[in-house]
Amino acid sequence: MANDAITKEEILAVYPKVAETMADALGCDIEDINLDVSLIEGLDAESIDFLDMVFRLERAFKIKIPRGKIVENARGDLPESEFEQKGIVTEKGLVQLKSYLSEIPDSRFKIPMKVADIPRLFTPETFCKLVVRAQREAQATA
Repeated sequence: MANDAITKEEILAVYPKVAETMADALGCDIEDINLDVSLIEGLDAESIDFLDMVFRLERAFKIKIPRGKIVENARGDLPESEFEQKGIVTEKGLVQLKSYLSEIPDSRFKIPMKVADIPRLFTPETFCKLVVRAQREAQATA
């Protein structure tokens, strides 16, 4: 279920509200938010901002997004020991991560990649996908 492909239409359906929510959380103009801007490198987001954005998105969309969900989902079925070793994403883990974060260009994945650096990859599109997945889960359990 978690790996069901998310369509561009689904992403674009939630994007306006996600962008508005992010602009509020980051204190920037909505024009600064586009689907593929890096939240950390492009918009100076910090880890506390991610928590704020998730909280705001949960309220805006009336969904639940468990903390740590992006990295957990990115790992998929891989055991943690196969996804990362000593804080570095393994080769298998990188394949899984690139597949999960399919919106991120290959050039943004650094080798070796530290698990702690995964959030540097996140974009508004990453959060749109998170919202769509949470909506699907809510519908599935409704």
